[in-house]
Amino acid sequence: MRFINSVAKYKHGLIIGLYGIFYMVVFRYLEQNIQHNYHIVHTMIDDQIPFCEYFIVPYLLWFPFLAATLIYFIFFNKDKQEYYQYIKNLCMGMTIFLAVSYLYPNGHQLRPEFFTRDNLCIDLVKMLYSTDTPTNILPSLHVFNSLAAYIAVSRCRSLDKYIWVKRGTLLLVLFIILSTMFLKQHSVVDVVLGAAMAGMGYLLFYQYPARKCAQQVPARFSYK
Repeated sequence: MRFINSVAKYKHGLIIGLYGIFYMVVFRYLEQNIQHNYHIVHTMIDDQIPFCEYFIVPYLLWFPFLAATLIYFIFFNKDKQEYYQYIKNLCMGMTIFLAVSYLYPNGHQLRPEFFTRDNLCIDLVKMLYSTDTPTNILPSLHVFNSLAAYIAVSRCRSLDKYIWVKRGTLLLVLFIILSTMFLKQHSVVDVVLGAAMAGMGYLLFYQYPARKCAQQVPARFSYK
């Protein structure tokens, strides 16, 4: 009975779980079938950004960071509207990413051909490169999902009294965004488009509903 009650209480969390399955199936298909004949994403600015293996730390922190935000909004935040705003934003951006990857196969050639240093961070970068192909990079989901999580945290009323959480989240997100470029995982183009998509999600799921609600005129009562 407790299990059934728990499932009923947190059934809203099944949405992102089911979508996650859909996303992983489609993404795996794209990763396996788009490895050649893709459009190269590159700008001159990319060539000016040096490779720095130490950014592997914030890059990898992206995974527990996103997991922590989802866990908080599913199990601890009582405002379901904030949860649905966050989830709608995530699903929108990730779906657009899948569509772009299918319709406009893309990739980059920014990764260093060899490493001049040998340390733990280099080993972690080698592991990353071996498991993550340099394809399907546009727009950057590392950037989009990080900003979507920050928007959700910054707009979360239950976290207003924990200002250090919001400021710490912003700092982490900035380092994650930088890590995508300094690790040569993404082009500046990917980063800009990922940020633009997060901005679009903010306007669509946060700014527009708030403005619409503010414009609603309260009902007026006449007394005789």
